[in-house]
Amino acid sequence: MAFGGLFLLVLLLCLLAPVYSRYVAHIGPNTNDITGTVRVGGRVEDVVSPIGIPIGPTWHTRFLLGADQNGRTVAVRLLYGGRTSLEIGFIAAAITIVLGVAFGLVAGYYRGAVDSVLTRFMDLIWAYPAVLLGVAIGTSIAVGGGIGIGPFQLRGNSILVPALVIGLVYVPYVAKPIRGQVLSLREQEFVQAARCLGCGSLRIMLSEILPNLTSTILVFVPLMVAGAILLEASLSFLGAGVQPPNASWGTMIQGGLPLLTTSPQLVLAPGIALVLAVLGINVFGEGVRDALDPRSQIRVGR
Repeated sequence: MAFGGLFLLVLLLCLLAPVYSRYVAHIGPNTNDITGTVRVGGRVEDVVSPIGIPIGPTWHTRFLLGADQNGRTVAVRLLYGGRTSLEIGFIAAAITIVLGVAFGLVAGYYRGAVDSVLTRFMDLIWAYPAVLLGVAIGTSIAVGGGIGIGPFQLRGNSILVPALVIGLVYVPYVAKPIRGQVLSLREQEFVQAARCLGCGSLRIMLSEILPNLTSTILVFVPLMVAGAILLEASLSFLGAGVQPPNASWGTMIQGGLPLLTTSPQLVLAPGIALVLAVLGINVFGEGVRDALDPRSQIRVGR
């Protein structure tokens, strides 16, 4: 519960990013101030020095955590980057849960040829490391300018692109355990009774089997959110996730690496925020798993 509270605190701070940007820092997340100056302790200092070193953390409300090499305030970008990372994490987790439960339910219930086709497809995705597969798909979509299927159009720089990629990559991690449970549940007496009453397959899956998967699905939600946030940071760090000018914790870490020795806060600030968010939701998810199913051996691969 304590770690769940920690995650909620990070989430709340990120949701308040527009409030901090407008009423405290008075600057936007993408506002460049590379030639600007700021008064700190009675002295006027350059936001970015002539040799390209940005100002460090100060008590000044605009540059509480300093600035980056473009003169953008780190504190504001940290909160907005958190909003992006968390939004992608929740959207990706929702895609994973919906598709994973659907595939696992259908494969486990129908078995036979349907199960073979879906299982082989899941194994194909499972065979690739999540990061490598995410980089390959994300890069191909970004280079291609986006993705379009009928009226469904996504530009390459949309944050929905990494959310979709991450959501698809993690589907097998949910589908395979769900399939295993459905294989067991379909042989239970209450399912046999529903068949004897003349219930169709769709009704049995939705009204008889799916409610018995609730505890497993609830366990997967926080774990998938944690995995999605971490994978988004990895993809953005490698240039296959969130694209400029959007900020995320991964892009901030990648952008701060060249100035790691002179301005370590550019890497430490988003890095610490990422660790706190993932640690909070991950430990909370472990607690949920132990509470709902102490015998569960579910492990999410990273």
